[in-house]
Amino acid sequence: MASVTGSGWAAGGKRMRLTRGLLSVQSASRTSRTRLVTAQKRLRPRRRRKTTEELRKPALVLFTSMPKATKKKARVISSRESYRGPVFWVTTDDVLEPTGVRTSRDVVRHSGSVVVLAVEESSGSPRVLLEKQYRHAAGRFLLELPAGRIDEGENELKAAKRELLEETGYSARSWKRVLHFWASPGFVAEAMSIYLARNLKTGAAQPEDDEVIELKLVPIKKAVSMVLKGTIQDAKTIAGVLWLDQQRRKSQTRKNSVSNGM
Repeated sequence: MASVTGSGWAAGGKRMRLTRGLLSVQSASRTSRTRLVTAQKRLRPRRRRKTTEELRKPALVLFTSMPKATKKKARVISSRESYRGPVFWVTTDDVLEPTGVRTSRDVVRHSGSVVVLAVEESSGSPRVLLEKQYRHAAGRFLLELPAGRIDEGENELKAAKRELLEETGYSARSWKRVLHFWASPGFVAEAMSIYLARNLKTGAAQPEDDEVIELKLVPIKKAVSMVLKGTIQDAKTIAGVLWLDQQRRKSQTRKNSVSNGM
């Protein structure tokens, strides 16, 4: 028994020495790898920290999966009328778009609208004619330029003259189309045109039964301030006011250039 026990201790000692040896080798290997990684990091060029101006610059993002623009028109495979009301109607279209995407689109159809940028200039500083009225869709009163849809058989200019007279009582001697845009092209097929109306003349308004309108003549500088502060929230009015202010600034620049002999 004693000899067997001695042999067991001897074998156990060998196993322990072998285990210690393996652990020593593994430890040395880990130490070598750590030193190698540290050396590689030291050899890498250090990244330069970006300056504050560089951080403020917008990043350039490339969308490689976006379809290329094309001049091809969409092909409507099928279309059905989903709703029809007195002002607009809705169609559900199965369409193959120019990008190659085939999908179903619900579209609010509309005859188009006109917007009147009426400017009163008799006092020297131009003033914009705005309407304050309640809009149920927005759930609040909004300040807007006079506007309305184009009736059947009307052209844009005739509709603009009619809307200005009906809603405000004003008429104008000078008319010019200055902007044309889509109101909300994601799902509404309503195009809008803004007409600049000058040389105004007052008259009697002829509003519809459901129209309760309060008129305001607002100096252009104040109107711009109201846009920037969020007091004016109607998109067509924002477009018209900012366009008029830009034209006013251009005119002033030209006058200054002439007076300075440039």
